[in-house]
Amino acid sequence: MHILALFWYDINMKKLELTFAALLVPLDYLALLAAGTAAYFLRFQSFLTDLRPVVFTMPYADFFKVIAAVAAVWLLVFALNGLYSIKRQGFWNYFSKIFVASSAATLVIVVAFFFNFQLFSSRLIILTGWALAIIFVTLERLIIHYIKKIFYKKGLGVRRVVIIGSGKSAADIMAEFKAKPSFGFLVVKVLPNFTEISEEELTEELSSRGIDDVILADPEITVADKNRLVNFCLANHLNYKYAASLLETKLINFSLSTIAGLPFIEVKQTRLDGWGRIIKRVFDLFLSLLFIIVLSPILIIVGLIVVLTSAGPMVVKLVRIGNQGQIFNLYKFRSMVKNAHLLKPSLSQYNQRADGPLFKMANDPRLTHFGKFIRRWSLDELPQLFNVLSGRMSLVGPRPHEPEEVARFQTREKKLLAIKPGITGMAQVSGRSDLLWQDEVKLDTYYVENWSLDLDIQILLKTPKAVIGRRQTV
Repeated sequence: MHILALFWYDINMKKLELTFAALLVPLDYLALLAAGTAAYFLRFQSFLTDLRPVVFTMPYADFFKVIAAVAAVWLLVFALNGLYSIKRQGFWNYFSKIFVASSAATLVIVVAFFFNFQLFSSRLIILTGWALAIIFVTLERLIIHYIKKIFYKKGLGVRRVVIIGSGKSAADIMAEFKAKPSFGFLVVKVLPNFTEISEEELTEELSSRGIDDVILADPEITVADKNRLVNFCLANHLNYKYAASLLETKLINFSLSTIAGLPFIEVKQTRLDGWGRIIKRVFDLFLSLLFIIVLSPILIIVGLIVVLTSAGPMVVKLVRIGNQGQIFNLYKFRSMVKNAHLLKPSLSQYNQRADGPLFKMANDPRLTHFGKFIRRWSLDELPQLFNVLSGRMSLVGPRPHEPEEVARFQTREKKLLAIKPGITGMAQVSGRSDLLWQDEVKLDTYYVENWSLDLDIQILLKTPKAVIGRRQTV
C-alpha cells in the first residue's frame, strides 16, 4: 500500500512539473505571435504615423509568416538561456532571462534583416516588437507563476524536503517553508545530524512517504557524516542541497589547467574574472548614464533643497574602501549637519550594530530634517551613479565600507573587497540595514562568488521594493 501511494505521489508531482514546463513552449510562442501582431498594427496608429510615416508595404498575411519564423528562432534563444529548464526558478530570475534572451533574439533578427532587406525593413516595428515581446511573455509567465503557486498552496506538486541540522539555519529554513507554502516545499522530517541511525530513519521515510530533496543546514557536520549523506542521496537519486557557510563556499569557482604536464586547480574568488568584468563594466556604463539622464530633474531638485535647508556642501565626499582595498571618494547628497563625522566618536556608545564593524543609530542627531527624508527614500545615494560612471563602483555589489570598518574585518570578510562595491546589493534587497552583520557578509560573499548578469538584473529589479519596504518600517 505504501509503495502504491509513493508511486502515485511521484507520478503526480513529476507530471505536474513536466506539464508546466511543456506548456511554456506553446504559450511563449503564442505570446510572441501576439507581440509581433500588436507591433504591426500599432505601427499604423496615427500617433506613430504622424511621428514617422510608414515606408514599407508588407501585408499582414506576409508579415505573419515572418513573425511565425522569428518566433521559432526566439524560442530557440529562450531554450539556450535556460527558460525551459524544469529546475524551479524565481519569477525575477525568469524576468531577467526573458529580458536578456529577448534582446539577444532581437539582435540576431536585426543582423539577419541587415543582410537581406527584402525580408523586412521597419526598424520601429522591430523595436516595438522587442519591447512587447518582453511584456507579453513576462505577463504570460507571471500568470503561470501564480497558477503554480495556487497548486503549491493546495499541496499539489510540492517537493517533500528533509532538513539535516539543528541550528539557526535549519530553523530559519523550516520556518520559511512553513510560512510560505507557495514556495512549493513541504518539510516532512528534520534530523539533527546524519549518523547511521539517522540514515535508517531516512530510509524508512523514503520508503513510506517519499522524499525529493535533502537540505544540509549544519555547517559543523563532520566530514564522515557529510560523506555518508552525499552517498545516500546519490544512491537514492535525491537532490542534495546545503546552506553554505563561508568556509564551504570557497571552492565554488575553480578552473583546471595543466602546467609542465601537471594538473593544477585554481580557486577563483569570483566569476567576474576575464570577460565577466568587461560585461559588468559595459552594463554599468550604459545603465548609470541612462539613470543619470532620466533622474537628472530629481538630482537637481534634491541638490537645491539640500543647499537651501542647511549649511554645508550639496554633495559630500566620503572615504570608502573599494576593489582590492583601493581608497576612493564616495559621493552622496549631504543628509547630516556640517562636520558630522567629528561627532561620531561621541555617539559610538549608542551604536545598535554591536554584532559587527558597522555603525547604526536610531534617530541619529546628526541628520538634518530633509536628510531624514532623502535617507528614507535612499535619494542621498543617487550621486553614487557618478561613482559608477567613473568606474570606482558598480550598480550592484557589496556595501562600500569605511576604512575603520575594514580595519576590523576578519580574514573571511576581506573577500568582500574582491570586486567593486555597489549602490545596491544582495544584502540590501534581502533585509536592508536590519540584517545581522554575519548574515550580510554571507549574502555579499555569495554574490561575489556567484556573480552573473542575471543576478545583477534581479537585484536591480528588487531594489525599489526594498527601498519602499524600508520606508514602511521607518
